[in-house]
Amino acid sequence: MQHKDIWDAAAAKSYDTPGIGMFDPVLLAQTTDRLVALAEGGRALEFAIGTGRVAIPLLERGVPVAGIELAAPMVDELRTKVDAASLPVVIGDMTTSTVEGQFSLVFLVFNGISNVLTQAEQVECFRNAARHLSPGGRFVIELWVPDLRRLPPGSQATVFTSEPGYIGLDTVDILNQIVVSHHFRFDERNQTTLFRSPHRYVWPAELDLMAQLAGFSLESRHADWAGTPFTAESRSHVSVYRLET
Repeated sequence: MQHKDIWDAAAAKSYDTPGIGMFDPVLLAQTTDRLVALAEGGRALEFAIGTGRVAIPLLERGVPVAGIELAAPMVDELRTKVDAASLPVVIGDMTTSTVEGQFSLVFLVFNGISNVLTQAEQVECFRNAARHLSPGGRFVIELWVPDLRRLPPGSQATVFTSEPGYIGLDTVDILNQIVVSHHFRFDERNQTTLFRSPHRYVWPAELDLMAQLAGFSLESRHADWAGTPFTAESRSHVSVYRLET
C-alpha cells in the first residue's frame, strides 16, 4: 500500500471538506497567521501540498508559495483553484524532489511526514528541507503524538472515532511504528466504503534527532497553531526547526 496509489482521482476529488474538519476556517486562519509570521517576508515551500488547503490561503496573504506533491490527481484538483504561474508545483517525492531557488520557510502539515514509511526516508525529508532553505530558514512540521496508551494490552487495533455514518479504526504495528488508518463510511442503505492509509508514527524526541542529523535545531514546539503550550497530554504538536548557520 503506497501513498502514490492511494491518492487517486476519486480520493483527490473527495479530499476537500470546505468549512469543516481540516478546512475549518478558524483552524486555517490560525495556521496561516503562524506561517506568515514564520516566513518573515520570504518565499515558502510546502511539502505534500495536496489540493492547496494551506498554500492557497498563504498565497492570498502575500507569501510566494511553491510545492512538492507525490500524487498528480491532488495537483489536478489544486489547478482548478490556482494556476501554475501563481503557485508552481513539482510532481515528485518530498524526500528527493527539488524546487528552483531558496526559501525562508518549508512546511509539512497535517501529519504529512507520517506518510513517509521508513525512518531513513523521514530523515531524508529533513535533509531535503535543509537543501531548500536559506541560512537560518525554518522547517515547520505538524504531527500527531502517538497515543499507544489507548491500545489495550495484547490488542493490535483501536477505534479513534465513532459517530453516525463513520467509524475510524487504527491497526498498529508497534515493532515497526506503522499505523494503518481504516475509515469506514456508511450510507443510508448501509452500504459501506473503506479508505485505508498507512503511516509511520514518530515520537517528538525522535523527530528532534532527525532534525539534528539534517542540521536543524528545535526553535519552538506548541500543541497547536494557536500557540497552546505543549504538555505530556498534548495529542499533536507544531514544531519549528531552525537551520543552523
